[in-house]
Amino acid sequence: MSGIKLTINGLEVEAQPGQTVLEVARDNHIYIPTLCQYPGTTNVGACRVCLVEVENARTLVASCCMPVTSGMVVRTNTERVRKAQRLIVELLWSSGDHNCLTCERNGNCELQDLVYWLKIDKPRFNIDPPGYEIEATNTMIQRDLNKCILCGRCVRACNEIQINEVLDFTMRGSEAKVGPAFDLDYIQSECVFCGECVNVCPTGALTFKQARFAGRPWEMKKVRTTCTYCGVGCQMDLNVHEGKIVSVTGNREYGTPNTGSLCVKGRFGVDFVHHQDRLKKPLLRRQKGGELTEASWDEAIDFVAERLSALKKEYGSDSIAGLSSARCTNEENYLFQKFMRAVIGSRHVDHCARL
Repeated sequence: MSGIKLTINGLEVEAQPGQTVLEVARDNHIYIPTLCQYPGTTNVGACRVCLVEVENARTLVASCCMPVTSGMVVRTNTERVRKAQRLIVELLWSSGDHNCLTCERNGNCELQDLVYWLKIDKPRFNIDPPGYEIEATNTMIQRDLNKCILCGRCVRACNEIQINEVLDFTMRGSEAKVGPAFDLDYIQSECVFCGECVNVCPTGALTFKQARFAGRPWEMKKVRTTCTYCGVGCQMDLNVHEGKIVSVTGNREYGTPNTGSLCVKGRFGVDFVHHQDRLKKPLLRRQKGGELTEASWDEAIDFVAERLSALKKEYGSDSIAGLSSARCTNEENYLFQKFMRAVIGSRHVDHCARL
């Protein structure tokens, strides 16, 4: 299909039919701020932060929902656009409790970034938070609706990305809010705690409870790794502070197989890494009925080799079976089954990924 030519900020660009003004601007490295827009979900134009001027249009238009047309002339940086964006951001600021001093998203908040980018010292309106109680009834997700800007990203991520269909808007007008049906909290609803809603939230309305006061966003070192809970191979970021995993986040830029989405185990099941009961050295029971005591790796390997050899000699190879772990890598599991078949000579090998 032939391209569509249009002009953005005096620059002639080419777009494909069906693209929005926002998509074309991003393709050409032209910045248009957004809050409600999220890749892979429906464009709803709810926040209106992405307003732009289109020549001959009666009003400012939401660039995330406006399809391009041939000959369109768009301006993203006029004083009229900036005044409208400042008004919108000031209204969002004044209608919630956006105290950055204690907010877990301080330094990683899109609303905070917009306030700074638009050079707003303080809103012209009185700050009047709705006064909702903070939901901390589960061990994984904390919900503070006083910081919610009703962008709907969590709703669309739950319904369109994860297809869980747990979240939606309730009430109307100034009483509107987001949550499960019947105004239930997360733990009482059908939520499966995949954490996708937290991952897409642009403010501190949804945060990882286990990460609270464990480190600021700029202190985190992101370590890309592969989830070990099953064989899908989901890619994820470990947020590490002072040698400890604080939280797990998805990264949509990694692409397949999970494009940033994770299940409840991959997102929250990392406590075992730093658990006080986790074994760090081999334990041997040197006498029948005796206590388990620490041993060196060489001593443990020699002991296992000696016992396996004795069992194989006395009862045969098929008397020995091996069970591998889903938390091992594919390479480690391959070596284990190779050891069982080629060294031990047993075909009794199993692997359980249903953790």
